[in-house]
Amino acid sequence: MNAVALYVGDALGRYGFPQGHPFGPDRQHAFWAETQSQGLDRKVELRAPVAARRTELERFCDPAFVDFVEERSEHGSGFFDYGDTPVFRGAFDAVSHVAGSALDGLRRIMDRKVRRSFQPIGGLHHARRDAAAGFCIMNDTGIVIETLRDEFGIRKVAYIDIDVHHGDGVFYAYESDPEICIVDLHQDGRTLYPGTGHAHERGKGAATGTKMNIPLLPGCGDETFLAEWQRALAFLRAAEPEFIVLQCGADSLAGDPLAMLELTPAAHVRVAEDLCALAEDCAQGRIMGFGGGGYNRRNLALGWNGVLEAFLET
Repeated sequence: MNAVALYVGDALGRYGFPQGHPFGPDRQHAFWAETQSQGLDRKVELRAPVAARRTELERFCDPAFVDFVEERSEHGSGFFDYGDTPVFRGAFDAVSHVAGSALDGLRRIMDRKVRRSFQPIGGLHHARRDAAAGFCIMNDTGIVIETLRDEFGIRKVAYIDIDVHHGDGVFYAYESDPEICIVDLHQDGRTLYPGTGHAHERGKGAATGTKMNIPLLPGCGDETFLAEWQRALAFLRAAEPEFIVLQCGADSLAGDPLAMLELTPAAHVRVAEDLCALAEDCAQGRIMGFGGGGYNRRNLALGWNGVLEAFLET
């Protein structure tokens, strides 16, 4: 059994916005060139992108919103939201491949054909059930969580997000759900979009205490981050998840043009190593990785490939 299914291909690379947008269509190439340079391409099961069916998208997304995205994509102008996420022709097909590739990885893990999966173009964590936001058209990780429940009967899922921006689209979708454990380390929302993810937000109702937000001040480096990560890891171990989803946005690395944390790729590697060990202990090794944000191309190449190597070697 191959260790990791890696999803790369033109249909995924097309999820990117034109005219110099920070989330441009060149991000996958930056990652893949480094993957090949490090020889990691020879160690993975390379998988072509797969499109999701509409019924699969609607496990998380409202049907009316799916209609909206499809219609806007045909026109090819305007925005999916209030100005961050431009419409482009073919966007519906591109985001369908983001979601469908995630589901293909999920099924290969559950069928024990691979142990783990990694998808650099994925982790669209700002999208809500009924709206796009923050460069994210549809929430592929939310679709994965719902598919884990609907197809496989997996209830206890841990979602970990180390993107510099709070994963609000996932957090608030499951804020009142006690079965979904969420840990989100991000730049303090008082200083960065989307302005959420405060430490006191720990879930609601029956889910109170199943969520952990760790806001980090601008300038935070590896030492502070890894100290907080130990606290988060203990929280995750106590939850004993059956499946782990990691959104490892590289925009938390020093030098990203849209944020102000100062992590190095070593932080991402450490998180990936620890989560792989946790997955082996309580989730039958089952973990999926998603690239998320990252707008310095060298940073995302190093950060994501560090996670990929940890998935292969841990």
